[in-house]
Amino acid sequence: MQKNILHLDLDTFFVSCERLIDSRLQHRPLLVGGIGDRGVVAACSYETRAFGVHSGMSMKVARRLCPEAVVIKGNSGIYTKYSHLVTEIIKEKVPLFEKASVDEFYADLTGMDKFYGCYKYASELRQQIIKESGLPISFGLSANKIVSKVATGEAKPNNQLQIDSGFEKSFLAPLSIRKIPSVGEKTYQTLRNLGVDKVAVIQQMPVEMMISALGANGRTIWKRANGIDNPPITPFYERKSISTERTFTKDTIDVVQLRTTIFAMAESLAYQLRRGEKLAGTISVKIRYSDFNTYSKQIKIPYSSADHIIIPKVLELFDKLYQRRLLIRLVGVKISDIVTGNYQINLFDDTEEMLSLYNAMDTIRGRYGELSVMRASSMGAKTIGRFQNPFGGEPPVLLAHRKH
Repeated sequence: MQKNILHLDLDTFFVSCERLIDSRLQHRPLLVGGIGDRGVVAACSYETRAFGVHSGMSMKVARRLCPEAVVIKGNSGIYTKYSHLVTEIIKEKVPLFEKASVDEFYADLTGMDKFYGCYKYASELRQQIIKESGLPISFGLSANKIVSKVATGEAKPNNQLQIDSGFEKSFLAPLSIRKIPSVGEKTYQTLRNLGVDKVAVIQQMPVEMMISALGANGRTIWKRANGIDNPPITPFYERKSISTERTFTKDTIDVVQLRTTIFAMAESLAYQLRRGEKLAGTISVKIRYSDFNTYSKQIKIPYSSADHIIIPKVLELFDKLYQRRLLIRLVGVKISDIVTGNYQINLFDDTEEMLSLYNAMDTIRGRYGELSVMRASSMGAKTIGRFQNPFGGEPPVLLAHRKH
């Protein structure tokens, strides 16, 4: 049966949400992201792009390029609310869908053309989303996810495009190789050094040459350039790791502040494991110094979700890692090798009082929020906590005010 894969993407999502809340921002250059010197542009309106501004750029540089732009810190809670609204509309209307990010979706409409017409159905779905959410959205429709995603990019802003079966190669051929998903800056430079600028050139190359130049990723890029890569729709997002980072407003060498932040991160991540009935087998800590050199260490642990196991290991890794005594720009904690399961009681070390304490603290957090109760050692880092279950099947939410 002929596949019909729909890709939906909310246009400049954070910007559109802000304009929905405040109509005075319509048609004005707008930047959403960190407002300090170290802030990063999380989203920018089309009006700013003529000045060379793009998402991921330093906010300091973006403001210099487009000084008349309105800068907004952003609110992840608002964006999550609208993302859920759109998700619910799609969930009711399509038989199988994947939420790839907070503003991006795939849907499998295969078989619906026989009874209804996939393009017509997708068009009506898009109009319903626009009407009920007030947000602009674009879509691409084709035989696979990759071509549909590229088609959405070509359809933007606030438009739609269908690529009929058999026309995938001719659609992709004149496009820049930058348009192929998974071609990042490094891969782009490698291909440009080989004289490759358009997708048509890759289509004419033997796959062996691509593998020789780019390794295993070369085969994937070659298949995508030819419109024959068919990754499946993944309806549930299974988290393999969870992490948190903190970029300090001012570089610091205050060990008390650093240890407090690390402690709070470890406490938060351990709670998230218990909340999702998960266990972790690997812990890692990252430090970025003021000279931007970044170092990390990791350690294997017996599968656990207990504070009294995870927190000391995190602090131990930090003490081993922090050797240079330079000002620190960023610290981060990551727990990975995650499996489903509940904490196994240690008959020799665990006490009934301690297990009751965990249960009581987690009950309070579940009812009143993660920040409602915390250890005294993490009181100096109150903004570490999360606001949603990372194991709920949704992709990670991008913080709208993130920093470098």
